[in-house]
Amino acid sequence: MSENDHKNSHKSSCKNSCKNGVQKADLHNVNGVGDKLVEKIYKSVGGEDELQKIVKNLDLESLINIEGISQRKAIEIMNQLLGNPTQEFLKSERAVQLYEEIIQKIISYSNTKYSENRILLLSPSKDKSLIENNVDFAMNAKEKVSKLPIIKLRGLMKNLDIPKEVRPDYDPSKAILVESDEDNDYLMDLGFNQYYPIINASSSSMLEEEIRSYELIFYVYSEGFIEVSEMNNSIMISKEAPEHEIVPELILDYFNKNIDLFNRVSEIRKILNEKTILEDISPILDEVNSLKKRDVDIDKVVNSVKVILDEELRLSIKEIDLEGDEVLDLLNNAMPPKIEKIFDDIITKGKQNIKTETGIDFDPFLRQYPLELDENELERIKLMQNSEKENDLFDKKITAANYLASIKIQAIEEVKETLEFDYEFTLGSFAYEYDLMPATLGNDFKLEEALHLELGLENGDYIQRIDYNLGDNDNVALLTGANSGGKTTLLETIAQISIMAQMGLPVCAKNAEVKLLDEIYHFSKKRSLDAGAFESFLNVFMPIVTTDSEKLVLLDELEGITELEAAVKIISSFIEMIKDSNSYAIIVTHMAKELMTYADVRVDGIEAKGLDESYNLIVDRTPKMNCLARSTPEFILKRIYENSEGKMKEVYGEILKKF
Repeated sequence: MSENDHKNSHKSSCKNSCKNGVQKADLHNVNGVGDKLVEKIYKSVGGEDELQKIVKNLDLESLINIEGISQRKAIEIMNQLLGNPTQEFLKSERAVQLYEEIIQKIISYSNTKYSENRILLLSPSKDKSLIENNVDFAMNAKEKVSKLPIIKLRGLMKNLDIPKEVRPDYDPSKAILVESDEDNDYLMDLGFNQYYPIINASSSSMLEEEIRSYELIFYVYSEGFIEVSEMNNSIMISKEAPEHEIVPELILDYFNKNIDLFNRVSEIRKILNEKTILEDISPILDEVNSLKKRDVDIDKVVNSVKVILDEELRLSIKEIDLEGDEVLDLLNNAMPPKIEKIFDDIITKGKQNIKTETGIDFDPFLRQYPLELDENELERIKLMQNSEKENDLFDKKITAANYLASIKIQAIEEVKETLEFDYEFTLGSFAYEYDLMPATLGNDFKLEEALHLELGLENGDYIQRIDYNLGDNDNVALLTGANSGGKTTLLETIAQISIMAQMGLPVCAKNAEVKLLDEIYHFSKKRSLDAGAFESFLNVFMPIVTTDSEKLVLLDELEGITELEAAVKIISSFIEMIKDSNSYAIIVTHMAKELMTYADVRVDGIEAKGLDESYNLIVDRTPKMNCLARSTPEFILKRIYENSEGKMKEVYGEILKKF
């Protein structure tokens, strides 16, 4: 199966898991959602059709963003709309906790809100085809991740999101000129007044003066009857032009705002050997942005040249010998030819220097010493320069905006595909780092080299993988053995593997056969329940055996719920009823001998072998079948004895003689 086939298969499996919920996302059918909340949700998302899209796209964030809806509530609503059976499958508080712990471990590999929300919607199922499709997707993701630069990709994908819309940046130094009220209303409806002031020629009594007060005028014409050709600060644009050709910032600001996002997505796609148009964006924006900065300070250049010319004039004129008539010319305010030539030569050189610095050929000097500046000429040149620059910049903006507008949809799509990849990358990273393997869906529970997820990333001699199984003939087992020997860990490992397998995830075992079930129960240790709590427990516990659903029941040391004799009778009755069903149960207990007198049941044991050099318990954590394991008080007493001194050591020594 190709990579695209896997993606399509996974998308198809998501749709299958939605069942009838995708066809009709009816909030009135969701438990815990009253009429007021229904109305609020529909109003917030834009109606039933929009809610339908949200459910189809698994867009959990849209629900979370509604005021008053928590993440947990949004997940609950979405799962019910999708028809996900999580609540029907996880039937006890501890089972729900184990499921949530699995979800949180996967989320720790997520880099985006999108993938986190997708992970939160992973749900156990009994649909074999759906489960197998999802496992295939996860295993192919694991294989893909194993060949990728994981750390680099995590850095690039951290907090990626869809591109953000940008708020208009208002510039009061420029204005848009229109011919009529109709044109004015048209541009107002487009929101262009959020970028520039709009001047309506039909209602302006001093139009020319008003126009000249702005650095630049964008004349958006319908008929073109306003004469602006002699104005240096105007640009003509047809009203029929696309919106981004009237105000290019509509597109340019959007891409500038999101350039870091687009650059990161571009790099990610290159790593994944996928085509991308995003690499074109930065060079285009850089060219436009560099033109914006390409301002020549004409005043600064002219004044700098003036200082040099004044000094040259001073030195040159100082060396001139004037004859009588030339002195008379000076007295009559006429410039002698000798001095005029000096001015001409020096100013010509100055003009060349100015042209070199500014690119503009003009003479801003009045011929007298020291030189004076022709302010009118300077103002004319600055207006001309600004107009040429703005026209050139506007042309570049239009060219850039046209191209960027043409790729905007594709750019957004590439970002969305990358967000979808993070979901794949998250599952693949989780499966890769924990070295998860697909479980076989069968009729029994058979685990080989299984490991609790809490130990999945650890190394050391103390880490021991376990083998264990339950079958049709032995669908109930008592688990006995050492305190701190791993009985509770084994129960949780089995629960994790069962839950993960039905979620369509590979599991933490080298080999595993798992039976698809309707329900899973996990009851953790209870101690000293009062009468009311005991009654509440029975109301939850005993109905388990009265339904025909196939279930896995994991009980961890429930003898503390009441007095020993009553506990034996309750649990033995439970064992007999489970044995005659299609369900499975493992019961961790210290009263196996007592239970064996009431029920014919397999007894397995986790045995303590002794103490190591540091007086820590040595335990074989893989249970031995049909073995009633010894308890550990003797070993514990021996450890305390070895660590005691004086009178206390004598006391513990006397107790040990009795074992």
